[in-house]
Amino acid sequence: MERIVCILIGYVCGLFQTAYFYGKAKGIDIRQYGSGNSGTTNALRVLGTKAGLIVLLGDCLKTILAVVVTRLLFGEAHPDIIYLLCLYAGAGAILGHNFPFYMNFRGGKGIAATAGLILSFHPYFIVMGVVVFFGIFFTTHYVSLGSLLVYACFLAEMILCGEKGVFGAMTGGERIEMYVLAALLTLMAYWKHRENIVRLLRGEERKTYLTKKNKLDVEKKDAGEKSAQKKNAQEKSVKDAR
Repeated sequence: MERIVCILIGYVCGLFQTAYFYGKAKGIDIRQYGSGNSGTTNALRVLGTKAGLIVLLGDCLKTILAVVVTRLLFGEAHPDIIYLLCLYAGAGAILGHNFPFYMNFRGGKGIAATAGLILSFHPYFIVMGVVVFFGIFFTTHYVSLGSLLVYACFLAEMILCGEKGVFGAMTGGERIEMYVLAALLTLMAYWKHRENIVRLLRGEERKTYLTKKNKLDVEKKDAGEKSAQKKNAQEKSVKDAR
């Protein structure tokens, strides 16, 4: 029962779509621009660095809130499985972010929400997350690659810490349950990034910068698409005239 409650707590917290609401405040639906994704990277590219940082903060905080509430509710009653329950809460927040019911289950990819889980789960995970993501990002400027590698390391560290007894006196079954949940989150992240993976393999993935360059690239892309649509319309008109 506690597990279900934690998932629900997380899902409710995850429903706050920071990018979507920020975009609405600026007069746009973020899902109609850039990659069409309601997340940090698209907000950064479409609306600028300030917007990206605000969305990142908002999406991190909602997962942190879910984990904190879980600790307050179940920390004393279930200290032996509190890490497992926090993982369920984090998973719920990521699900709420990725699949918000009021947006036809069309949300983000869950990376910023996952960052909130990493920051609030255990101190060991913070160092890993920061070093891996920013190390990859600042050397390649591929957000997707950094995100995918963080998830791979997240799963590996979850198993390593669990086997070393970092999470306390959990039973073997409870540890396996934690590993399976972490693996499912990792698989979901890779599935949500399947198009990015294809572009990375082809060398076509778009790079992201903490500058106005992103916004200019989006504007150029939109202008190009509009130009192509206009050209197609003109060609169709010529054919119809004939």
